[in-house]
Amino acid sequence: MAEGRTVPEVDRAAAARKAVERRRARAALKRDLTMRVTSPQTVLAHATADADSVAGSMRITDFLLALPAIGSGKRDRILADLHISAVKRLGGLGVRQRVLLQDWLDGRFPQPHPRDGRSRLLVLAGPTAVGKGTVAAHIRENHPEIHLSVSATTRAPRPGEIDGVHYFFVDDAEFDRLIANGELLEHAVVHNRSRYGTPRAPIDDALAQGKTVLLEIDLQGARQVRQAEPSATLIFLLPPSWDELVQRLVGRGTEGPEERVRRLRTAKVELAAQSEFDHRIVNEDVAVAAREVVELSSSSVR
Repeated sequence: MAEGRTVPEVDRAAAARKAVERRRARAALKRDLTMRVTSPQTVLAHATADADSVAGSMRITDFLLALPAIGSGKRDRILADLHISAVKRLGGLGVRQRVLLQDWLDGRFPQPHPRDGRSRLLVLAGPTAVGKGTVAAHIRENHPEIHLSVSATTRAPRPGEIDGVHYFFVDDAEFDRLIANGELLEHAVVHNRSRYGTPRAPIDDALAQGKTVLLEIDLQGARQVRQAEPSATLIFLLPPSWDELVQRLVGRGTEGPEERVRRLRTAKVELAAQSEFDHRIVNEDVAVAAREVVELSSSSVR
């Protein structure tokens, strides 16, 4: 009688490490779904393309529970309505089940619908620490054809920031004067503390000269610009993952623990509003993200 094959200890250890890494990757993906860093449609697409991927190996029950405002009772009703077994994994759904799930997701979590054509007024917004300023600075340095608007703010300068280049640093009295005189295109209180606003005159002058203008602002400001200038193109900058967003916020070291908690709470709200924007860009590589922003402008048309 042949002896059974003995699995070497090193193989068992490697398999255990791989299983742990897989569980961590699924947990991170579930956080991204919950925080809306990635859309459920994107996760479903990845699972469909590769059943062995992290997305493909996620159970349908875990997938649904990771979605905002979905509890166990609602999850079970959804599965019953879609005729999907609770033991299914995303990568193992049948064609009809995928279509039903896709339709349900599109109705519950609408995706942005990019506009046709390009605009000369671009608005770049996104959650705290996503790197809006870094992407905007890269555009300023490498794309002189784009006029980068400089915002006014009542907060103190961070190390390395230059007045008139990164922001116009003003006190509350001057900010009040700008509002009273109608000199701001938009303004808002950010993180329940400092005020930010976009001076109107430099934008009007640049547009009159036929230039493309980029505004790097917050969610509230983007909404105001949409109302004032409906033709503006709104771009939402996303982090590669929620964990990466947290690491960036902690890593820059400009906020204390309480302020970081406040900013992350605000980030959740901001991420939930991304469907209001015309385009979404993931800031995994600054140069790539900057190029994608520029490609949405009228100045990129040759």
